[in-house]
Amino acid sequence: MKNAEDLDRRRFGGVTRAVTLAALAAASLATPALADDHGAQNEQAEEQYPMTPQGAADWVAMVEKDLFDYTAWSSQVYWVNATYITHDTEALAAQAGAEGTEKSVKYALEAAKYAEVEGLDPEVARKLDILRNGIVMPAPVRDGAATELNEIATKLGSAYGKGKGTLNGEEINGSDIEAEMGNLERTPAELAEMWTSWHDNVGAPMREDYQRMIAIANEGSKELGFADLGAMWRSNYDMDPDQFAAETERMWQEVKPLYMALHTYVRGKLNAKYGAEVQPATGPIRADLLGNMWAQEWGNIYPLVAPEGAGDLGYDIGELLEEQGKGPLDMVKIGEGFYSSLGFEPLPETFWERSMFTKPADREVVCHASAWDVDNKDDIRIKMCIKVNADDFVTIHHELGHNYYQRAYQQQSPLHRTSANDGFHEGIGDTIALSITPEYLAEVGLLRRVPPADRDLGLLLRLALDKVAFLPFGLMVDQWRWKVFSGEIGPEEYNEGWWDLRTEYQGIRAPMPRSEADFDPGAKYHIPANTSYTRYFLAHILQFQFHRALCEVAGVEGPLHRCSIFGSLEAGARLNTMLAMGASRPWPDALEVVTGQREMDATAILDYFAPVQAWLDEQNAGRSCGW
Repeated sequence: MKNAEDLDRRRFGGVTRAVTLAALAAASLATPALADDHGAQNEQAEEQYPMTPQGAADWVAMVEKDLFDYTAWSSQVYWVNATYITHDTEALAAQAGAEGTEKSVKYALEAAKYAEVEGLDPEVARKLDILRNGIVMPAPVRDGAATELNEIATKLGSAYGKGKGTLNGEEINGSDIEAEMGNLERTPAELAEMWTSWHDNVGAPMREDYQRMIAIANEGSKELGFADLGAMWRSNYDMDPDQFAAETERMWQEVKPLYMALHTYVRGKLNAKYGAEVQPATGPIRADLLGNMWAQEWGNIYPLVAPEGAGDLGYDIGELLEEQGKGPLDMVKIGEGFYSSLGFEPLPETFWERSMFTKPADREVVCHASAWDVDNKDDIRIKMCIKVNADDFVTIHHELGHNYYQRAYQQQSPLHRTSANDGFHEGIGDTIALSITPEYLAEVGLLRRVPPADRDLGLLLRLALDKVAFLPFGLMVDQWRWKVFSGEIGPEEYNEGWWDLRTEYQGIRAPMPRSEADFDPGAKYHIPANTSYTRYFLAHILQFQFHRALCEVAGVEGPLHRCSIFGSLEAGARLNTMLAMGASRPWPDALEVVTGQREMDATAILDYFAPVQAWLDEQNAGRSCGW
């Protein structure tokens, strides 16, 4: 299950945890069959599915059917829980999770045995690897482990969904507090209050439950033959876990100079705005000043840091939408139109009937944007609390990318109905979003006049504040978890370890003193939701790599940042060929279809932002770089 409901101000959505079948291989939670009948089930399986190549193939076919049926039902349960949070829906979700987890680790353990059979068909061998390696939260083989793990996970997810902070002493919900963190009219004191109250109210109460959950999952991962839970997570990328960790670090080092230049420039502007008492001219940046609850994307503070003479972009997408009376449904229709221009079929009628586009007034929901494939066929949906603004306009294009990916790989066998790796699933919608250029906005009738080239610097800086600023955060979230899973960061230093990494990678600091009475990682959705985060780092690399290649296919000339593939049937066909592969081949094969390359390549993001990199270096002359 490609689990990935996020959200920050830009709302990195994702594929819901109740979606694909690689799902229960990639299930957010997983545990074995109940102890009292586990042995009997094994004996039955060995009689019906002997340890032979054909026996392994028949066993995999049985598993795929079982998981197909299970996920079609459990997805409905998870949908109801996410869109109608009550005690009862939480209980149903926990029950569904427990059943799924029992299946997934049971099948993982059995898959490990079949993997030892000589002469396996290569496709069968790949599916056995998917079943064994893709579990996110495995429970050990003992009574009660599955139930306890799922009860904790459900409790944490619901606690986040119902989380609230304060503004001027008044309670404010998660969706609204995210928006207010980007409000430049707020004072540093108000920003600090919102940041601190959210982290105190949402994160801190999770600490003991999180520690217990990780202890159980680590126990389960070791039973499956992994050193720890982090090694299990990293094994799901068609390469050795340590090699994968080295690959992510390699790409980070390639883009780090660009981030350092951006950090130095932004810090200088914040110092000029707020003074040294709030933001010193050297050292880390105060996290709550960056326009985002997690300081992961900084686009909301663009007006404070805009280049002189090129700061006015000439338009604001949210204002353009409001001027034309566009509402949430209109925004989704525009997003669908982009994919239609590439040759993709229109979305099914059920999409419009069953999606959640706006926040209901009468109940608690999980607002964080996500894309759903409910029945493993064509019941695809998005879940959002859409606001008429630029961020959500972009997010819609992103979420629909998940849905079109889900449709494209539906012809694959069940265990291959997911992306080549999880970075691909996140990267597709973001690739499309890079084509939301002024030219595209003019094509769809939102913009009357395309800004001249002298506005490009502003456009690039605005995007860099989101895309480049995100890179170290996208990497460090799982760096922290991998260290927690391995024991390198112990429970007594969870918060210290979190802030050490945030300082090391991002160069930021908390607005208030923090201690081990706090649990600031829990204030980020993906931590209590057990959603791996490296996928977003990979997606930020891949989207520029895909964009560069598809612009070439579309025959678009000129600067990379001005390219939109809107209307290119050639680019759409190339993209769809890759999407239709699902996980049937190792990800380098899928990457090669679009890019001609077999290695993730950070040079595309450097190419895209080359003009702003040169400009930043000029602005930073004489300044202290780093922290």
